[in-house]
Amino acid sequence: MGIAEDIKQGKDFKSSYEKLIVNILYTNGWLLDKQNKLLKTFGITSPQYNVMRILRGQYPKPCTVNTIIERMLDRMSNASRIVDRLETKRLVERTICESDRRAKDVLITAKGLKVLEQVDEALACWMKGFEGIDIQSVEGASEVLDAMRASIE
Repeated sequence: MGIAEDIKQGKDFKSSYEKLIVNILYTNGWLLDKQNKLLKTFGITSPQYNVMRILRGQYPKPCTVNTIIERMLDRMSNASRIVDRLETKRLVERTICESDRRAKDVLITAKGLKVLEQVDEALACWMKGFEGIDIQSVEGASEVLDAMRASIE
């Protein structure tokens, strides 16, 4: 099924560019929904998963909330509130930053690393479902998305 059928579009798109953008937006929502359902089984949300991945990438070094914000996929998310929730779940911990006493360092815990390991396994199984798409198409799609972001800065 194509995007026009998925969104029950009754008329043609104005251009191939419009069709691509609508398809990207629709597919983004679809992917987030699928990912959120998977992450829910581990008791975390997509933004929490994103923060935990950022912290794992820094591990064993901590990082500040500002660093997390710079690296987040969805910069509209409230990183401080996400860290609060992860801290409540004991997946991250905060300490006073040694270089800036006004800031807090955030570090992923051993429990957080274990949860990420489990999520990684589940996501790897989920992503296997996409292996029916040939790798040239996947790489080409990624290049198109990079080109779109580069064309309008």
